[in-house]
Amino acid sequence: MTTALPQPVTEYLAAHETRDADRALPHFTPDATVADDGHTYHGPAEIRAWLEGAASEYTYTSTLIATERIDGEHYVATHHLEGDFPGGRVDLHFRFTLDDGLISRLVIEP
Repeated sequence: MTTALPQPVTEYLAAHETRDADRALPHFTPDATVADDGHTYHGPAEIRAWLEGAASEYTYTSTLIATERIDGEHYVATHHLEGDFPGGRVDLHFRFTLDDGLISRLVIEP
């Protein structure tokens, strides 16, 4: 199902799944931003802290249920999550913007 997604996105998603910031960070531009759960994280240090902290706050399973290529720079990966977070179930859209083959912006939202 990830055939519609470019390599930096699929590699980031694999690193995110295992909560491996060292594997995830090389796929971002130096000035990248991540927006998740009402907060925006700028640059490698804040993104690392998010990956190691907020993104790891709950225990959950994640299943990739859809991918979409919007254009050459914009992609969406939709994941179904179930776990011990408020509500217990949600479909999250990971909206990626690429710049020169790296992720410059990631927005995660229902």
